[in-house]
Amino acid sequence: MAQSMTKYVFVTGGVLSGLGKGITAASIGNLLKARGLRVNLQKCDPYLNVDAGILNPREHGECFVTKDGAETDLDLGHYERFIDEEMTAASSLMSGRVLKKLIEDERAGKFEGDDVQIIPHLTGAIQDWIIKAGEGFDVHIVEIGGTVGDYESLSFIEAIRELGLKTGLNNCLYVHVVYLPYLSASNELKTKPAQNSVRELRGLGITPDVLVCRSEQSSSQSVIKKLSLFSGVPVDSIAALPNADSIYRVPLTLEKAGIADVIALKLGFNVKKPDLSEWQSVVDKATTAYPKTLKIGFVAKYMDNTDTYMSVFEALKAAAWHNSANITIDWINAAKYDAPGSDIGAVLKSYDGIVVPGGFGQRGLEGKIKAAQYALTQQKPYLGLCLGLQMAVIAAARNAGLTEANTFELDPDGQNLVIITMDGQADKLMTGGTMRLGNYNCRLEEGTLAHKVYNQLDIVERHRHRGECNNNYLKDYQTWGIKASGFNPDSNLVEVIEGINHPFFLASQYHPEFKSRPNRPHPMFNGFIQALLER
Repeated sequence: MAQSMTKYVFVTGGVLSGLGKGITAASIGNLLKARGLRVNLQKCDPYLNVDAGILNPREHGECFVTKDGAETDLDLGHYERFIDEEMTAASSLMSGRVLKKLIEDERAGKFEGDDVQIIPHLTGAIQDWIIKAGEGFDVHIVEIGGTVGDYESLSFIEAIRELGLKTGLNNCLYVHVVYLPYLSASNELKTKPAQNSVRELRGLGITPDVLVCRSEQSSSQSVIKKLSLFSGVPVDSIAALPNADSIYRVPLTLEKAGIADVIALKLGFNVKKPDLSEWQSVVDKATTAYPKTLKIGFVAKYMDNTDTYMSVFEALKAAAWHNSANITIDWINAAKYDAPGSDIGAVLKSYDGIVVPGGFGQRGLEGKIKAAQYALTQQKPYLGLCLGLQMAVIAAARNAGLTEANTFELDPDGQNLVIITMDGQADKLMTGGTMRLGNYNCRLEEGTLAHKVYNQLDIVERHRHRGECNNNYLKDYQTWGIKASGFNPDSNLVEVIEGINHPFFLASQYHPEFKSRPNRPHPMFNGFIQALLER
């Protein structure tokens, strides 16, 4: 039943980072939506960046892009996949964005000479952003980045404490995610770090209503009772989350623990019984060992963090299990094959298909071009994402004899730049917010592979790139063995290219992975997996 006033669920983390606060927040959203509530999510990050656009992907994972062009933390990808709703810029808030606005307001005289302080001005601004993002929803779930006790997180913690008092504690609920380490010497899970984390949170003025306990091993009821005794959180409000065989199992684990009912009751919602059958089907498919296993060669450059290509991997996995197949994804370091004469084909020949994802900078570009050249000449299925399209165009040109074909990133003054930057961006290549970002329309050509894959002609996809195909070379594409099969109807910029007389060679300027869902794989990934299975 819809409510006129937005209620809030605040998710914090303790003990250590990387516990899965984002998955927990998204799972709670999944369960509350299944109960008929209108749900939104928001990530509050303590970094002093304005957005995630130029954060190092090796450290922070992928930069997820919303439909309105916000460059955000990867947790927004989890939010979208778990509740099947599109987030916006309002769902991502970084300290730098708040501070920038405060300073601009102070310079504009909006504080009328008052001292600008952390409390109440910074905390008040954070609350304003949270309230604004939650408007029109029954429940607004807010994840606070970092770990309780971090200096940089204190403003956000204080802001949500104050917001609880302003809205009334019956209109908000605090979920604290903690870690239970396993001590092999005594064969037991230890609760002391979690107890200390709860104590620290209480010291900051917040009493958690729900505890979610992450661990490598399963927790016994005695561990839960002990944690309840020393934390003050009721046993029925504590959920154990041991390592799962799939992240998509987490909502079902929380449902079994009764956490969504605890939240709904505390917030005063009269909700319907949830139907989780479709989500159970997702988990069943994701955890089935299928007879067929496909091997994917993933030619990339950011090799230090598995989260760097989170949405791509999830899109590939969803498409595979949708087609009753398993996949193994092997990372191939594109930079190893930048040197002239290096042979990436010797590695790629053992794979069923090749994926070249997005990226920035010069390192690894020649390796990715060679991967696309190999896919074209050897009839190897190829899926190119953003940069993967740009490298594919260069590969086709070079294969056809235009050996000097290049991109502005490798040779800004080159004579045959088949990939160029947008007007006005050449002097801003190292700054954020200078790209084609967010949703853009695309018109596909009838009868093409792209049309067959999508089964429609007009599509809308999310972008994040500076490079564009140089339309002066469009007349040569056919002789290069490729064709442009999708264009932006407003700018005539190339959006999709594909191979001619090729089993499956498809690449896009946009990032289709951002719109894939575990229960509804994106058409490009689905088509790619189907092509591999048909070979």
